Amino acid sequence: MAQTSTGGGQPARPMPMMGPGGPGGGPGRFMMGRKERAKNVRGTVLRIWKYMRKQKAGLAVTSLLVIAGSGLGLLGPYLMGRAIDQDIIQGDLAGLARTAWWMLVVYAGSSLAMWLQAYVMSAVSQETVRDIRNDLFSNLQTLSLRFFDQHTHGELMSRLANDVENISTVLAESVTHLLSGALTLVGVAVMMLLINVRLGIVSLVVLPLMMLLTQYISKHTRQGFREQQESLGMLNGIIEETVTGQRVVKAYTREEQVISQFEVQNRRLQRAATRARIFAGTMGPISNFINNLSLAIVAGIGGWMAVSGAATIGTIVSFVSYARQLGRPLNEIANLYNSIQSAIAGAERVFEIIDQVPEVQDAPDALPLGEVKGDVVFEDVTFGYDKDVPVLKQVSLHAEPGQTIALVGPTGAGKTTIVNLLTRFYDIASGSIRIDGADIRRLKKDDLRRQLGIVLQDTFLFSDTVMENIRYGRLDATDEEVIAAAKLANADQFIIRLPLGYQEPLSERASNISQGQRQLLAIARAILANPSILVLDEATSSVDTRTEKHIQEAMLRLMKGRTSFVIAHRLSTIREADLILVIDHGEIIERGAHRELLAQDGFYKHLYESQFKGQQHLIPELNPA
Repeated sequence: MAQTSTGGGQPARPMPMMGPGGPGGGPGRFMMGRKERAKNVRGTVLRIWKYMRKQKAGLAVTSLLVIAGSGLGLLGPYLMGRAIDQDIIQGDLAGLARTAWWMLVVYAGSSLAMWLQAYVMSAVSQETVRDIRNDLFSNLQTLSLRFFDQHTHGELMSRLANDVENISTVLAESVTHLLSGALTLVGVAVMMLLINVRLGIVSLVVLPLMMLLTQYISKHTRQGFREQQESLGMLNGIIEETVTGQRVVKAYTREEQVISQFEVQNRRLQRAATRARIFAGTMGPISNFINNLSLAIVAGIGGWMAVSGAATIGTIVSFVSYARQLGRPLNEIANLYNSIQSAIAGAERVFEIIDQVPEVQDAPDALPLGEVKGDVVFEDVTFGYDKDVPVLKQVSLHAEPGQTIALVGPTGAGKTTIVNLLTRFYDIASGSIRIDGADIRRLKKDDLRRQLGIVLQDTFLFSDTVMENIRYGRLDATDEEVIAAAKLANADQFIIRLPLGYQEPLSERASNISQGQRQLLAIARAILANPSILVLDEATSSVDTRTEKHIQEAMLRLMKGRTSFVIAHRLSTIREADLILVIDHGEIIERGAHRELLAQDGFYKHLYESQFKGQQHLIPELNPA
C-alpha cells in the first residue's frame, strides 16, 4: 500500500494502558502491578539453542578448545603433586626442571585455549543474536495495528535493544564458562577419585549442598529479573514519549511533571532491580563459603592422613589445588548468575513477541488482486476496537469507480475507522467489504494495500533525503520519475530551493521543513505509487492560504480518475464531492451531494453553518434567493 503518513484523525480505539506516571507508561498486558513468573525456563533455553546450533563450525571449534583448556588445566595440580613426591622429596633437580617445564607448557596451553574459545564464542554469540534480532524485528512488521495500540514504542524498543543485548552478553561470556565449568567439575572429581578414593569422596561431599542452594535461589531470582526487565521497558516508554513530545512538554511547561513521572518509574525500576540483585547476590557469598568449607575439609582430613601415612604430601597438595579448581566454576556460576537470570527473563520477553500471531492474516486460499477499477462496497459493516463497544454499526456505502466520497462528522464518529477497515488494518466483526466484487478478506493483503494510497493529516517522513522519502512510494522509481511526481504535487518549487535540493537530508520527523511542505512530499509519494484507490485526510487547516492552495491543487491532480475517500474537516473543500456521507456515533445518518444535504436542513446543514458562523450571508448555498 502506498501509505504515505500516519496519524490524522485517530480512530476511536482503546488507548494503551496507562502506566505509572502518565500515558504510555505501560503496555496493555504487561502492567507493573501484575507479577509474572518465568514461564518455561527449559523451553526458553532450548529455543536459544535452536538459534545457536546454526553456528555448527563455531560451536565445534569452541567445544574442542574448551575440552583442551579444561584438560590442560586438570594436569597442573597432578604435575605439582608429582614434583613434590618424586622430584623435591627425592632431590631430583633434573626431574624437577622437566616437571616445571611441562607445567609451564600446560598452563600456557590452557590460557591460550581459554583466549581462543572466548574469541570464537564471541563470533558465535553475535551471529546467534543477529538471527534472534532479525526474527524479532521481522515479526514486528507482520503484526496488526491492534498489537501496537496495546504496546508503547519504548517498551518494544526495550525488547529489541536491552533484552536482546542481555542475551548477547550471556552467550558471549557465560556459555564457555558454564561448559568449561561442567567439564572441570567432572574432571576434578575423576582426578580426585583416581588419586585417592577416600579423600576424593570427602572432598566432593559439598557439591550436593551447592546444587540444592542454587536451585532454591534460582526459583526466586528469575521472577525478580523479569520484573526488572518489564520496569525498564516502561521507563523506556516514558523516555521515548517525552523526547518525541519535547515541543508539547515545553509549550505547556510540563517539565516538572515529566521529571516527576520519570522519577516515580525510575524508583520502581530501582526497587525491582534491587530485589532481584540482592537475592541473586547471595550466590557469591554462599559459593565462597562452600568453597572454603571444601578447602578446610581437604586440609584437615588430608593433613591427618599425611601424618598417619595414609597419603603423601604431594597428594595432599594436589587435592588442595583440585579443591580450588572445584570452587572456580562454582564461583564463576555465582558471578554470572545475575546475567544468566536476566538473559532468560529477557529471552522470554523476546520470544513472546516472536510468537505473536498477526490478528489480520491472509486466508489459506487468498486470491491475488489484479488491475483495480475502484468499485468499493461496504455492506452492513459492524466493527469495534473493543468487541463490546461497536464503533461502526451496520454501515453500508457504495463508491463507484472514479467517484469522490467525502466522510464528514464529529471527532470520534468513525470516519478514520472506515479507512482502517478498507485497508484491512483491522478485520470487521460482521458484514463485508468488497473491491470490484471481491471480498477483501479473500484477497492478499499486500496486493490490496499496494492499490491503496493514503495521505493523512500528520505526515510521517523518515530520516533520509527528500528524494528517498518520495521514492518510498515506489522503491524501483528512477530519479526522473521521483522529480516528475514532485512537480505534479507542487513540491518541486520548494525542494529546489533547499541547500541540497532533492538530496537534502530530513531530520527526525522532518522538523527542518514546514507542515505544508511535509504534506506536499506525502502527496508526491502517493502520486509516485500510482494507487487505484485514494484515502485523503484533508490537512490544510494548519497551513497558510497560499500553501493550502498548492496542497489542494496537488490533491486534485492525485484524485483525478481514481476512487477517492476524503475525510473532510473543512466542509468547504468537499462541495464538489460526488457523495457526502455524514457519520455520527458509528452510523451514516445522511448521504447525498452537497446541495442535497443542505436542502434536507439536517445535521450536515447545521455542521456547515457552524463553520461559517457570522458569514452565512457570504455563502451562496445558504442564500438561494
